[in-house]
Amino acid sequence: MITLVRVSRAAIGFITGVAVCACAVLAGGWVTLSAAQLRSITEGVYSSQQAARARPIYDAQCASCHGTALEGTVGSPLTGDNFLANWSGRPLSNLVDKIQKTMPFATPGTLSRQQATDLTAYILQVGKFPPGRVELDENGLAQIALPTVKSSGARAPTGTLAELMRAIAFPNSNIIFNLQLKDPSKEPKKEQPVPYDYVKWGETIYPGWLAVDQAAVALIESAPLLLTPGRLCQNGRPAPVDRADWKKYVADLEGVAQLAYQTSKERNYEAFAEFSDKLNDACANCHKVYRDAGGTEGSGTQRCQVPKP
Repeated sequence: MITLVRVSRAAIGFITGVAVCACAVLAGGWVTLSAAQLRSITEGVYSSQQAARARPIYDAQCASCHGTALEGTVGSPLTGDNFLANWSGRPLSNLVDKIQKTMPFATPGTLSRQQATDLTAYILQVGKFPPGRVELDENGLAQIALPTVKSSGARAPTGTLAELMRAIAFPNSNIIFNLQLKDPSKEPKKEQPVPYDYVKWGETIYPGWLAVDQAAVALIESAPLLLTPGRLCQNGRPAPVDRADWKKYVADLEGVAQLAYQTSKERNYEAFAEFSDKLNDACANCHKVYRDAGGTEGSGTQRCQVPKP
């Protein structure tokens, strides 16, 4: 026989609270246990045969950017202190995702998941992490962590110097360069795009001189970012933020941008005739020393290398 028992609302609340607490404790214990189960890459998580299988893939697809010894040339290094600091404490699944989805730089997504995993094994081998008896596979990627590198406490910049330039300096400089071709006050009103596109829609919100105002502000405000300690170049070298010539190049860029901002606020289109040359000179003077070393348009493997006296 089943006996029904009336339970008060207070009792129901108490029981529910106990159940929730119990679930929280169990969940917390599970999270702690899962974190404790992370394996270190020092435990032999890949095989020598797997790393050897990846070597020709690396030579064909990766070495031209990351160097024959993974030391970094045009691309960042894949071994050493900077590499480990960048991937500190993160699971190998993150590194495999990065390789599979974004590499090679010119043809991202062309490597298979297995190739990306094998390449990760090769990176571990070159980094002198010991091999084991079994291959690195999909099932273990999320449970194996790269070494945790202690931080100095200061917030490290997120983007490389190249990424910062592409995100801020490149698009906003082009808005100012475009004044050679178009008078902002005479631009026709932009209609909302069909089909809808957020980027194109955004261009309709701040058109004409407003776009020029904001481009100048972006260049002005980028100056401290170009001087942030710890900023790395795309090839893994430290950006030369402490050098006097670098500081002068940044100051020149900021100075031109300040003048552009003042002139834009005056809505003086004729006065912009000379700004393109000034902005181009400010950029080119720095590029020819730090960006184009060993090759034009940022292709040089020696970019960011401190010039010889």
